Amino acid sequence: MYLIASFHYCLHTELALAKVEELGIKKEQILAVPLGKKGETRHIFDTIHHADGISLFDGGAILGSVGMVLGVIYGFILTWGPIIWGLIGLMGGILLGFLLDLSFSKVRHSKERVKDKDAELFLMVQCDPQQVEDVKKALWDHLALGVAVIPGK
Repeated sequence: MYLIASFHYCLHTELALAKVEELGIKKEQILAVPLGKKGETRHIFDTIHHADGISLFDGGAILGSVGMVLGVIYGFILTWGPIIWGLIGLMGGILLGFLLDLSFSKVRHSKERVKDKDAELFLMVQCDPQQVEDVKKALWDHLALGVAVIPGK
């Protein structure tokens, strides 16, 4: 029987390996594969194939609407009239909102990236059918992200 488990690489992974070895599993029956992380470059605009969940359009739409309304209101007093000042307010609000969203998303994205730095590790254990439940419990007790059992020869 084969047990495959995924972990965040941390102290709990080492404890899980020690516990599995205490259960009578030899080191030759354990395979640990750390996964490498891709250094992902950040794109300003989303594409149809990739979206990071951060919208840079919302703030621009809101501030553009506010700027347009204020431009139209005060345009009756100002020289160029309400239409021109409404368009100026719209463009200024969109630009300001986009820049604010961009600056805040960079701050948020860098904080999230620090949390996402920990690597993952896959652990494959070959054991007898009688040991499966004990090994499975040991892996779950040490914070495995997922455990799968594959019948072997």
